[in-house]
Amino acid sequence: MADSRPVALPPAERTIGQLVAETVRFYGENFWASLALGLAPATTVVVGAAVSRRTEFILLPTVFGALLSAAYVYASVLVLGSHASRERLAVAWLAGWVVFAAGSILAVRVYILPGLVWLALLALLVPVLVVEDVPLRGAVARAWRLARADFVHQIGSLITLAVVAFLTQAMLAFILRGFGNATEWVAYFLSSVVVQPLLFIGAALLYVDQAARVE
Repeated sequence: MADSRPVALPPAERTIGQLVAETVRFYGENFWASLALGLAPATTVVVGAAVSRRTEFILLPTVFGALLSAAYVYASVLVLGSHASRERLAVAWLAGWVVFAAGSILAVRVYILPGLVWLALLALLVPVLVVEDVPLRGAVARAWRLARADFVHQIGSLITLAVVAFLTQAMLAFILRGFGNATEWVAYFLSSVVVQPLLFIGAALLYVDQAARVE
């Protein structure tokens, strides 16, 4: 039987919808390896719901940022097939942590829009450091250049991935609570573990799109 799926466009021409489709495809083909990506965001969801708002604001740029950056580094290695050294991966992790911490502080202390723009502009710093042999300063410039290659595609893809993950997670949590008799925190933890890898996989694939657009 012939494959009924539409022919995928090359990364330089890939639309947001196709990026999401490729994200889902990669996740499905690498399910067990990708599932670990959901542990970090799932932990932040459960812990964030259990602590006070003030404590959550403290944890967001610190512990949560470190966990989410580690997941992004792992996703970049998994999706892009990198064989970077441990030192290189550590630099990528620290850089991603700093970017997320600064963005979250901007969003909380100033306004959410500047924080989101900051994160969108430097969203590809981690995969750049994981894949490309450039120093940190050069990696920042490279991530900035990749973002400007097609910023609408970049921010639109990130927002779409976030919305898809949020809606899917909410629906799965509802099903687990309604039909699986799971407690609220168990439902949200499990749904986050299963769904949140889409964000990290999609962001890593976005690097491929933007790099192709630059080249």
